[in-house]
Amino acid sequence: MNAETLYEQLKKIQEPKGYFFNRDKALVMELMEGLLANKGRYGYMCCPCRLSSGERQKDGDIICPCAYREEDVRQYGSCYCALYVSDDWNNDRIPHEYVPERRPADKF
Repeated sequence: MNAETLYEQLKKIQEPKGYFFNRDKALVMELMEGLLANKGRYGYMCCPCRLSSGERQKDGDIICPCAYREEDVRQYGSCYCALYVSDDWNNDRIPHEYVPERRPADKF
């Protein structure tokens, strides 16, 4: 699978749920490549913006879409790595704020 195919597949699944890809397609494609690299490396698509343990059970909270995406997008309009955003974020109706790491320190 390549990044564009992954992008199209995830878009069809996530947009109906209200999660949109960042309008910066170059960034999105870099993140798609990172997800695919992690899938090849670990066997699952963990967030490319976080360090994986390499153990699926320990990394369950950072398998994309991560367990923190919903609250991040609700509060900030963007997830931690800015892959998934709200429509308001993409259309500059809300500020683009820094999204702090929600993952507990004992997980990394």
